[in-house]
Amino acid sequence: MELEPPADPQNDPVTDLPHDPGKDRENDAGDAGPGGPAASPEAVTELLGVIGYAELTAALRLAADALTAPALDVRVWMGRASCTEFEHFERIVTRLRETGHDPETVLSPFAGPVDAFHERTRPRDWLEGLVKAYVGDGIARDFYREIARRVDAPSRELIESVLHVDAQDEFVVRSVTEAIEADPTVAGRLALLARRLVGEAIAQAQYVALEREALIDLLVGGQGDLGDLGRMFTRLIDLHGERMARLGLTP
Repeated sequence: MELEPPADPQNDPVTDLPHDPGKDRENDAGDAGPGGPAASPEAVTELLGVIGYAELTAALRLAADALTAPALDVRVWMGRASCTEFEHFERIVTRLRETGHDPETVLSPFAGPVDAFHERTRPRDWLEGLVKAYVGDGIARDFYREIARRVDAPSRELIESVLHVDAQDEFVVRSVTEAIEADPTVAGRLALLARRLVGEAIAQAQYVALEREALIDLLVGGQGDLGDLGRMFTRLIDLHGERMARLGLTP
């Protein structure tokens, strides 16, 4: 496996455009997304907060897991992926400051539940760490994309941008499938881990959303009714099945 060149920095659709700070709150309250009436500014802020804290912890976990990887190319990739996640975190912090919020105040309420999730799903080695990043973080990204449909356009574009990690996913799939080819006995362990991760990730996302009144409105209000909400979670499970198939594992 060859060392991969650094990825080109992503264009930032928010910061690359001329910025008018006076329009931020107006946009937050008045720009309806594709899911219907626009979300409240408080809901947008809290969604950015939970995604921002998730990006920060992802960066730190990848950096720590990189040290346990047996091959240099995997360590290099995980180090680069950690830098990308931290850059995503910094872009969210910038957006929060642009809209007049203190990032630490916004992110802090999500530290407890997000950290608890990672403690419950702590990987035993670098390979489990890659599966966790692909499966657990993947379903969380899908969830946040679903509930970001009603946020203002600049925040929605930022969220979509920081949740876009196709190149990372491709590396994880290749690394995991090569590890399984080298030692087929690891497939069963990884499949069990992935099934546990999807349940934990959905439960954690629901818990975070339902503990915050503004996020409840963003989650339920944007879906219209409980039937739509159920279909949203069905889509999440379907996407999880597709990820498992790419890894060659049974959902």
